[in-house]
Amino acid sequence: QVQLVESGGGLVQAGGSLRLSCATSGRTSFSSYNMAWFRQDPGKEREFVAAIITTGGSTYYEDSVKGRFTISRDNAKNTVYLQMNSLKPEDTAAYYCGASGLSSGNHAISAMLRNFMQYDYWGQGTRVTVSS
Repeated sequence: QVQLVESGGGLVQAGGSLRLSCATSGRTSFSSYNMAWFRQDPGKEREFVAAIITTGGSTYYEDSVKGRFTISRDNAKNTVYLQMNSLKPEDTAAYYCGASGLSSGNHAISAMLRNFMQYDYWGQGTRVTVSS
């Protein structure tokens, strides 16, 4: 069992920056999980934003956030981060942290980590609002 707690959301003007954090705890080692950020608006499906494998050696991004967002992890602190720069109003959503126990050596890992159904645990979400 793994518990995930997101923080760092808030209200920011377009062009601004925020840094989200997701602190984890539980019996299973944080470094055993691939981690990701998804976002969701009411009535919409949860949308992939970014993912990072267990070692931090590979990262994946949704096209609309490439070059603006950076996902990173600190396995010593059991925490994953999402640095969001050049924020746009369309980035407004609740952001969720997810943990996936998929093998990082899976040849289809890039595609699989983009699917919210591949995640075993989720946090409660943190709201990001970008004003124009």
